[in-house]
Amino acid sequence: MHLQELADDLCLALDPVRFASEKLEITLDPWQADVVTHPSKRKILNCSRQAGKSTVTSIIALVRALYYPKSLILLLSPSLRQSNELFKKVTDNLKKLKQRPKLIEDNKLSAQFDNGSRIVSLPGKEGTIRGFSGAALLIIDEASRVDDATYKAVRPMLATSGGALILLSTPYGKRGFFHDEWVKGGDTWQRFKISAYDVPRIPAAFLEEERRALGPFFFDQEYLCEFKETVDQVFSYDQITAAISDKIKPLNF
Repeated sequence: MHLQELADDLCLALDPVRFASEKLEITLDPWQADVVTHPSKRKILNCSRQAGKSTVTSIIALVRALYYPKSLILLLSPSLRQSNELFKKVTDNLKKLKQRPKLIEDNKLSAQFDNGSRIVSLPGKEGTIRGFSGAALLIIDEASRVDDATYKAVRPMLATSGGALILLSTPYGKRGFFHDEWVKGGDTWQRFKISAYDVPRIPAAFLEEERRALGPFFFDQEYLCEFKETVDQVFSYDQITAAISDKIKPLNF
């Protein structure tokens, strides 16, 4: 490889916005550009339906695989079918490249590049995903629908690699790790909240139609990224947390 090609690759590795534009012919929204360029290793994308969260994370995954040899990228969703949808976005972008890397492994579940990088899609089932380690990037799609046990099982996969973790989802009630990390996960997380009104591709007329059809509860959750109480919840999240105190000693029988 010539020095100029090496320099170009370095620039693209450091500038995913340029990579998306020049290599994939995708113009990122301003918020998407913020996501791909922000240096934090912990990101939460609390996004409206059809905001483009899967698109932006698929670009992050592809850049990592192409320009950082021997990177293990794991794509996790509540089901294998959903993981495969995110994986397909990665492979569709890969096909857009005029100079495609050689794939040693290429199937519906995973791809291994000739530079040693590997992208694997996984189902959100705690009992079937153990065994991976040293992940450079872990992306959890539809994170609000992934159970807590699975989340706790995959986090150690980043223990020795110092890898990055991205959670992306629309809210699904005031429960689970996606809500907890958003509300009280601390300063290690960089949070992005993108409502439907922040997405230029979604017409205002469509959103008004959806507001009338869904009602405020589901519209606020699906399009405004609000964490709502569940429909059948007896006590609110605030009532439950207010009832908990670490100053009261437990009874010993």
